[in-house]
Amino acid sequence: MGAALALAQALGVNALIAAELLPEIEAVMVRKLNEQMEGRSTGVTPI
Repeated sequence: MGAALALAQALGVNALIAAELLPEIEAVMVRKLNEQMEGRSTGVTPI
């Protein structure tokens, strides 16, 4: 969370707004990552 807030600050995004939006952004990132991992047939179990 600290790195994400630092990035938001560097981009000029209000820290309170960033903290409010980060959980939703993280959820989308996790869903997309899971979709990519399911699409691969490498035989490696996703973490």
